[in-house]
Amino acid sequence: MYWKLLRQILDHVDDISGWRDKAPSRQAWLFNGGDPKCFKFMAIEWISYGARDPLLSDKRLFPNFFRTVPDDKIQISAIVKLLEKLRWDWVGIITSDDDSGRQELQMLLKEFTDHQICVEFRILVSMENYKDVPQALQTSSTDVIIICGTYTFSRGQYHHCSDAEKNTPMKYNGSDDTAPYQVYTAVYIMAQALHKSLLNNDGKHDTWRISDYRRRIPNGRCSESCLPGTRKVLREGYHICCYDCIPCAEGEFTNHSDSQNCRRCPEDEWPNERRNKCYVREQEYLSYETDVLALVFSIFSMLLSLISVFMMGIFTIFWKSPIVRANNRTLSFILLSSLMFSLLCVFLFIGRPVDMTCMLRQTFFGIFFTVVVSSVLAKTIIVCIAFKATRPDSPWRKCVGVKLPYSVVLGCSSIQVVNAVIWLSVSPPYQEYNRDYPGKTIIQCNEGSVLSFYLMLGYLGFLAAVSFVLAFMVRTLPDIYNEAKYITFSMLLFCSVWICAIPAYLSSRGKYMVIVEIFAILSSGGGILCCMFIPKCYNILVNPEVKSKGHRLQKHFT
Repeated sequence: MYWKLLRQILDHVDDISGWRDKAPSRQAWLFNGGDPKCFKFMAIEWISYGARDPLLSDKRLFPNFFRTVPDDKIQISAIVKLLEKLRWDWVGIITSDDDSGRQELQMLLKEFTDHQICVEFRILVSMENYKDVPQALQTSSTDVIIICGTYTFSRGQYHHCSDAEKNTPMKYNGSDDTAPYQVYTAVYIMAQALHKSLLNNDGKHDTWRISDYRRRIPNGRCSESCLPGTRKVLREGYHICCYDCIPCAEGEFTNHSDSQNCRRCPEDEWPNERRNKCYVREQEYLSYETDVLALVFSIFSMLLSLISVFMMGIFTIFWKSPIVRANNRTLSFILLSSLMFSLLCVFLFIGRPVDMTCMLRQTFFGIFFTVVVSSVLAKTIIVCIAFKATRPDSPWRKCVGVKLPYSVVLGCSSIQVVNAVIWLSVSPPYQEYNRDYPGKTIIQCNEGSVLSFYLMLGYLGFLAAVSFVLAFMVRTLPDIYNEAKYITFSMLLFCSVWICAIPAYLSSRGKYMVIVEIFAILSSGGGILCCMFIPKCYNILVNPEVKSKGHRLQKHFT
């Protein structure tokens, strides 16, 4: 076959390095391989189909040498490209224990190092140790083994330089019986791959893999490929090709395989569960669109505010009745109005926070609730003084008058107003984007001055506690309208709600802090409204007997 191929080449090529123009005494030899020094200075011209030594490509040293196979450098480059194509980076090398084998081994190691291909083992085979090779292979973990160097066939084929020096033709005494099948398999696989690629793409080439057309793929990797969303961590004391795949850290991602490092998502994005891509963070705040509680709180706020307006209407209609006059009409109006505005403050807490609503929500809530509690405190003080001043010679009679309750309300409320003004002037609340939580951005209000915020709550709690203590002390006094008892119940409910709400508020985050505060506002405001005014309205509208007896204690409350 080789002679036939050579004859076809000679028939169609007019000149191969001028060999036909040479002297007739020159001869052309078909040469499979061997040592270059055997024919370094030969006058004959060599055409080799097996010699692969790169040194033979130097025309200054071997001007008369030709070959039909690429040299080792090209073959090694092809091997490297094949390994990269198949993503094999964990191989073994078996080579002959001679100059040619050691030279190929060094070339392979250099190329493999440049392309980050790891060599698990290297075995140099000689006539003395070839029986030990199978045992050495049993302990290897790779299925990809590269065989290089020189070898002899089992049925004949050792070359000696003396044959070439004697100017006698080389003999090709043996053949590799497996070569025809290997060539057939390679050509068949390539043809099938190309054929399927053309059929599936209407004649257009597309990405295809030779491995798809083989039955079982060899294991040519020390570690499996790290999928997107993971990164490689080298195993200590191993080759660079041996590593572990660990998931990207929280907030990081990678969208390609075998990543050395993960990248952080942009500030307003967060990785998905697989951590192979980022998506826009969910924005969290108490919203009408997504939270049913926002609608429920709005309904209750409006309902309780309307009840406050309704009660103010009743007090206006029955302005001159003994019950209304005994409860200090103007102070009751101040209390009901401040309660109404306190309940309407709920709408400042619902919806997307902005700087303006952040500044108004806490300050308005603090001021209006301070007026509410101050009014309750003024009512409590009036009840105490009224029963202390029943005797004509009592010094408490001088304290009974119109100015006292207004002074209490104005004085107590002024302290909270001053705190609010300083708060807004020095360090006001503002809108804040909190991205400390996975997958979401919490849009919330930063309270600015934490000291002012706690002073507001602390002062409010102090006024409520004083009102409760005073009302509890006078709860048994013979009041026909039970004013002291109603104040005691309302302040007990107010203090209980806020004692429970403050720890829950401090342990919550995002919209849940807002939910806790709204619930406390509605519960405490609604409690005061119901405990103090519903019984009065009932007596005014339904119980005429109590209404007729009201003139007995009227003088003590006006």
